[in-house]
Amino acid sequence: MTVQEIQGIKQRFGIIGTNSALNRAIEVAVQVAKTDLTVLITGESGVGKEHFPQIIHAYSARKHGPYFAVNCGAIPEGTIDSELFGHEKGAYTDAKTERRGYFEIANGGTLFLDEVGELPMSTQVRLLRVLETGEFIRMGSSQVQKTNVRVVAATNLDIPKAIQEGKFREDLYYRLNTVEIKVPALRDRREDIPLLFRKFAVDFAERYKMPPVRLSEEATHLLQSYYWNGNIRQLKNVAEQVSIMETNHDISAETLREYLPQNEMQHAIQLAHQPETSDSFLNEREILYKVLFDMKRDMSEMRQQLNGLLAGQPASNPAPINQEDYQMAEEIKEETTNLEELEKESIRRALERAGGNRKVAAQALGFSERTLYRKIKEYDL
Repeated sequence: MTVQEIQGIKQRFGIIGTNSALNRAIEVAVQVAKTDLTVLITGESGVGKEHFPQIIHAYSARKHGPYFAVNCGAIPEGTIDSELFGHEKGAYTDAKTERRGYFEIANGGTLFLDEVGELPMSTQVRLLRVLETGEFIRMGSSQVQKTNVRVVAATNLDIPKAIQEGKFREDLYYRLNTVEIKVPALRDRREDIPLLFRKFAVDFAERYKMPPVRLSEEATHLLQSYYWNGNIRQLKNVAEQVSIMETNHDISAETLREYLPQNEMQHAIQLAHQPETSDSFLNEREILYKVLFDMKRDMSEMRQQLNGLLAGQPASNPAPINQEDYQMAEEIKEETTNLEELEKESIRRALERAGGNRKVAAQALGFSERTLYRKIKEYDL
């Protein structure tokens, strides 16, 4: 797609930013829209996943059909089956009339299942059936009905982890994940943060009949350095608070800092000193571990050399072996063991921070992916 075409889509659906990963996600959405493949949209909460099923529907052959968005996490477990598949009169105590579910009323169109990872296991079984066969049964009925619905699902959960914990069906995951669209976190598209804040500031200025707030250079840098655990949703909330509460519309970094939760400020300090291409989740402990890894490697080499000398292997400059050599060898062995424990712990923490993504964890730790795989096996992680 051309830059102009992507920009046109952004304007149509209210997407702001120039980040390459965001552009790629838009390209994939438009490309897959021409098919009837099931799509899984992944990304953290608040990144704007809801735009992509709308793009898919608008550029598909179903664009004149119905479009429904269902937040699976907001519907009580006892009524989710009725919402999705409908029910007959008398199916349960409060079922005084029959009801058509979303799979029935969205026939010929697109159904967006947001927070699909929150579905109970019993509903997952029914969902898998309708995805595979296009068939479903209303609650309280024995009659099989057919539907022709294109399903787009979204989640902010680590589904592979949920599968391991027995909370999500593996066969449903593979059925949903025919095509995956990854929406980047706000901290991974820092160049877009000032654009988004400016847009929100203008919107709130129009809403509340006041001049828009303006950020100083230092405030803009702080904004870009911040971790944004809540992503775009959190940024919008901060922009609204600043717009309403500040009478001085020229916002300094000191003023802005009052609106940023302190539990994320350490992330902000760390990000501020990282180059644009650095991974966002490194902290001081990971940096210390990387220094320790180098020490461990050096000490391992020393241990091998001393072990060779103690075993009587020839050396380029042979020297007498005394008690101090034996003591040094034992100390190096002990220190190497301690460093190995630190290395194991740092790898475990890096994997947790990366949500199990080994590529991201390897980059953060300064390893190649192959080295990380070897160490995971070595430490039985």
